[in-house]
Amino acid sequence: MSTDPTEAGSGPAPTAAAATSAATSAAAAAEAPGRVAVIVPAAGKGERLGPGTPKALRELGGLPLLVHAVRTLVAARSVDVVVVAAPPNPQGLAEVQRLLADLPGDTRVVAGGRTRQESVALALAALPADCDVVLVHDAARALTPVDVVEAVVAAVRGGAGAVIPVVPVTDTVKAVDGDLVSATVDRSTLRAVQTPQGFTRDVLAKAHAASDPSLPATDDAGLVEALGLPVRTVPGHAEAFKITTPFDLVLAEAVLRRRR
Repeated sequence: MSTDPTEAGSGPAPTAAAATSAATSAAAAAEAPGRVAVIVPAAGKGERLGPGTPKALRELGGLPLLVHAVRTLVAARSVDVVVVAAPPNPQGLAEVQRLLADLPGDTRVVAGGRTRQESVALALAALPADCDVVLVHDAARALTPVDVVEAVVAAVRGGAGAVIPVVPVTDTVKAVDGDLVSATVDRSTLRAVQTPQGFTRDVLAKAHAASDPSLPATDDAGLVEALGLPVRTVPGHAEAFKITTPFDLVLAEAVLRRRR
């Protein structure tokens, strides 16, 4: 029989310092933040831009809006995974996969739903389990600066359950009844909302689980508000406007030319 103390299982007991170090390492690993995922619902038709190609696939400067949007997201240092909800048909899925195939980073494509809300829910269900911060971004906000993405992630990491980028409303706003003005709204309390909107995964999942599909919300923050939970704001950016009309495309082309 061997007399080697290691083989006999009677080696020296770990020191208190070693035990403390191991416990500290284990605790740090348990508390390490998970990854950040961004969902891009891109299954909509976008009829205000005219019939034909889905809105996310309309070209801006020779590239689809979706490609511009995803390029920004993968360029953000805080973003780990991008999941795009594509048109739910074989042609749409194949086209989106082809467009994103050469982009860097972890970019995935899933079939979207009939509505934006369905598309977000389907993409949320497909996220890797280790993603604990989830952003939702409109492909039509193709020129959103990276700094806005980073600011939203930082606010969620800082303890907010839901975060939206906003810009002040500069126009005078009127409430109307038919063709008659009923009131002038105090614009000092109003903000125009942009994307990406950021959430802890738990908050976003609860908001979608509690939502009524027959009453679709215009954004995910609205679903969180319906739960009575707070939504924090961070500054947005003028270039993060939503491209929904032919005139918006003209403005976007001008911004793109200036950047180049």
